[in-house]
Parts: sequence; structure tokens; C-alpha cells
Amino acid sequence: MNIKRKALGITSGGLDSILSALVLKDQGIDVFWISFMTPFFSSDAAIRAAKALNIPLKVNDITEAYIPLLNSPKAGFGKNMNPCMDCHALMFAIAGKEMEKQKADFLFSGEVVGQRPKSQTKNSLRYVEKNSGFEGLILRPLSAKLLSETIPEKRGWVDRDKLFNITGRSRKVQMEMAEKYGVKEYSSPAGGCLLTDSTFSGRLKDVLFVQKDYEIRELYLLKHGRHFRINKRLKAIVGRSKEDNENILKYYREDKDILINPVSLPGPAVLIVSGERTVQAEKIGGLLCASYTKAKPGETTDIHIMYPDKEKTFQVKAQNSSEFKELMI
Repeated sequence: MNIKRKALGITSGGLDSILSALVLKDQGIDVFWISFMTPFFSSDAAIRAAKALNIPLKVNDITEAYIPLLNSPKAGFGKNMNPCMDCHALMFAIAGKEMEKQKADFLFSGEVVGQRPKSQTKNSLRYVEKNSGFEGLILRPLSAKLLSETIPEKRGWVDRDKLFNITGRSRKVQMEMAEKYGVKEYSSPAGGCLLTDSTFSGRLKDVLFVQKDYEIRELYLLKHGRHFRINKRLKAIVGRSKEDNENILKYYREDKDILINPVSLPGPAVLIVSGERTVQAEKIGGLLCASYTKAKPGETTDIHIMYPDKEKTFQVKAQNSSEFKELMI
């Protein structure tokens, strides 16, 4: 009796995860996807891919479970603040519970052996599997022939002969497969994880290990503007452009924050998150705002400041922005 098998895949929306799903669909397996989001990576590409291929997708915000990894990942970090191996293990652990809930048979992903030097070696993939809690049930269709047989292969749910042995960073085989399947749009292989970026990682370390006490919205703010550490409790975020200002204001809380704007000159929104009303906050925030306007060093300009319960306008003499270099994160 032939039983139609069902598999849950983790997807970023990239080409490899797309191809892994299509390879299994070719074998008559019913595939669906789960994608994860945090302040450090989004599910936007996965949503687009799922819509284009008509593959059911569930998006899961895992921020609360993810934060502990950033304090002390068991397998350590990559080049920056990316806990890749423990990140993947966490994702498979959560996906595995969803697999059980949906009565699916196994998990799969688009991981390719050797594509990434730390997180996609054979040992790393093995580590992820052992620490996910679903050992033997994780299939990587694009590199399966280079790895030990999984339960789906041993039990005949998947034909191992129709899987692949792709390895390394070359995309030649995947591009040929994409042409065969008619796949034309997909996200970049980098995946868009901000934790691999050195500037973002520096800002994150500052919040986690210097500031320590923070709200989740502050993690989203790390990707916008210039960041200046005033003291352990105070940080100023200075917009770089009109779009940057708009993104910063999305996370502005009128009941908690200090917001500073130039009155007449084009310039930045300056946000002091959960700001204490101190002379230092007002002085440095005002200087930053004035110094990143079109005002020349030494010129005086009007600055408007909004506290949770009052507002006022005052004059500030602009300085050269290089004066704040030591405060910049």
C-alpha cells in the first residue's frame, strides 16, 4: 500500500531551499515550509518563494527563543555575532515540533555540504542534527549522497538515487537545476542575516553587554541610523536620510523616549531610546542633531526636543561631526 509522505522544509526563500522542495515534489512527496524571523533576519524572501511556487508556508517569530543563543552559543560564533550551528539546531528543533503537530514524516532543508565554511561542513550538519532532537529525520536533498542515510531513505519514503551530491560554493549545478524547473526569481545565497555583518554585530554587542537592559524594539533599531553611546544607560540614534528617519520613527515611543529634530534645516531625527531626562542627554543629543544638519561648524541652529511630558526649542552651535567619532558604535 503506497502512503503519500509529507515533509516539512525550513526555507529562507533562497535557491537551495527552493530546489530541495522541488526535488522532493518530483518524488510525489507533499511538501510544505516553515520560515523563521527575528530582528536579525526576515521571512520576506520565503513568503515570495512560497507564493510563486504555491507551497504552503508558516512563518514563526523566534526572537524570544533566539536571544539566549546570543549570550552563549554552545558551538560559538562565526566571524561576527552569528551563532550559525546553534541557530540551525534551534530552527530544526522548532520545525520538528511543527512536523509532529502536522503529522508530517520528516524534515528537510536546502543545506549544501561545504557551501559555508563553519555551518555547512559534514561535522556541523551532524552537530545540528544531534542537537535538534530529531536525529535521523533531517534530509538535505541537494547533498544527501554525501551524507549518511536518513530514516526517510532507509524506509523507502524517499528514493536516495534521485537525490544529489552537490558540494562546495559553486552554484553551477543549482543554476542548471533552476533552469530545468523554470525557477527565475530567488533571494541571494547570503540569506540576509544581519548577524554576519561586522557593524551590526558591534552594535548588538553594545546592547547585550554594555547596555544590558533593553527592549526588543531596540534590536530592530540596530539596522537604522548612526548609533552613539552616551553612557551605559543612554544611546542616541541619528538618522542618515529621510528614509532612515522614517524607519527610526517607527520604533519611537512617545511615553518613554526623547526625540530631537532640527527646526528649519534638513537634518536627522535623533532618538534617545528610553531616555533619562538629563543635561547630558539634552546637550549631546542636541549637538548630534545640529552637527548632522546642513549647518556649518560654528553656526547656530534651532533644535526641537520632545520629552514624554513636554517639549521645547533651543539653540545649538553645530560642530564638526568628527568630534563625535569616539562615541560612535
